[in-house]
Order: sequence, then structure tokens, then C-alpha cells
Amino acid sequence: MSSALDGAGIPDAVIEGNAAATWVATRDAVAVRATKDLDVLLRRNDIERVEGVLAPLGFISADVKAPPVFMEASDPLPNQGIHVIVSNEKVRAHSHFAAPDVQAALRSRSGDMVVELLPLVIMKLNAFRRHDQVYLEDLFRVGLIDAKLAAQVPSVLLGRLRHVRDTMEWFTEPPKF
Repeated sequence: MSSALDGAGIPDAVIEGNAAATWVATRDAVAVRATKDLDVLLRRNDIERVEGVLAPLGFISADVKAPPVFMEASDPLPNQGIHVIVSNEKVRAHSHFAAPDVQAALRSRSGDMVVELLPLVIMKLNAFRRHDQVYLEDLFRVGLIDAKLAAQVPSVLLGRLRHVRDTMEWFTEPPKF
């Protein structure tokens, strides 16, 4: 998908579980956790163009919830689709922060644009569902979340980061912050 969007000049960034997996793989490929769906960060004004790029690849869009979910036309399952998160907008009204800008991304080894580590951690802390906490644990375990990164987390979210650190099982000394 990313190569198709790149070819159309549409900026995107892989986020959520697949982004966490990509970051974890930079330290320990065996520690990567699988996920069924793909979450992607897009600009709102690009969504209609994305529909045009993905349709020839066999994807249909469904307004399961706004923004849309793109699913394979041959097997349209929303929980296995491409879920759009709009950059620079709050995902939920009660969120502390908006989703990052789509430009806050790096090219991964696989060629996909993936959200940078700090914005990913902030997104996970912002949502703070159980699966978000598990992905944060993975990032802690491989040493990607350390005192230096924690110092950059907004203070309103730091308590959540400490909660994850303090309630997970450790096999090494946890970072202090």
C-alpha cells in the first residue's frame, strides 16, 4: 500500500501495532507481536485520493466509523482492514493530544513510512487501551523506551508511562525516570 501511495505522491505513515512491531524489530525480530489490521496516518484532504489509489488494488472503503476503513473487496472484514487515523486531529474527543503530523515518519527497512518512536509512544499513551499498554511493554523490553525518551513525553502522560513500566514483568532493571 505504501508504495502505491508513494507513487501517487500521498504522504502516509504506518502507526499503532504495525509501527510498534517495526520499531521492536530494529532491536529484536523475535519479539515482534503480530496484528491483523493496518493503521495508517493520512491527511484528511488525501482520503478521497487514497480511495482512488487503493480501488485498483482490490480495496473498497467502508464508513464503519469515520474516517473510513479500507478492506479487501474479496473478503471485506473491517477488523482486518486498513484503518485511517487523520493526522493533526484528535482520535477521540477526550484525547489529550491530536495524532501526529504525517511527516513525523521515517522510512523503514521494508520501505514503508513508519511514525517516529516518540509520536508512537505518545499515541499509545494517549489511547491507553490494554493493547496499547502491551505494545508499550514491548518497546520497554527491547530498550526503546528509556529515561531519555521518557524525558520527552508530555507530563500529562508521564504517569501512564510509569504505570506501564511499574506493572509489567521485567527480566532486567527497568529504566528510572
